[in-house]
This record gives sequence, structure tokens and C-alpha cells, in this order.
Amino acid sequence: MKITVKVTPHAKTEEVMQQGALYLVKVRAVAKEGKANDAVIKLLAAYFNIPRSAISIKIGLTNRNKIVEIKET
Repeated sequence: MKITVKVTPHAKTEEVMQQGALYLVKVRAVAKEGKANDAVIKLLAAYFNIPRSAISIKIGLTNRNKIVEIKET
């Protein structure tokens, strides 16, 4: 399954909100050295209750808009 994610790095709170087919993800981590991407994967894994290894960012490693693939476990 692939989902579209819009990330807000350096936010005050961490949360995942769904708006239709779009997931809005707020993370406290800054967007440097992949820290925000790691936080996004960790937060999505907790949201979907799946292991972190089942989630990968396919498009948008350096962009706020991402395509994330979630593998069926």
C-alpha cells in the first residue's frame, strides 16, 4: 500500500492526522541528516501498529511531500 504524506518538521507536538487520502504528520525532529524522516517512519509505524521495517519512503526524501510504502506483514 502506498500513501501520500505531508510532513511538518520541528513541530511542537508529534501526531498523525488523516485528511482523505492524505496523511499529515507532525514531528519534533528537525529536517537535517534524515532525522525527520526517521521520526516520520517511527510515528507511522506506531500509528498503523506495524514494525518500522515495513515502512519505507519511496519518493520525497528531501521534500515535505512524500510517497510512503507500507508493506503487508
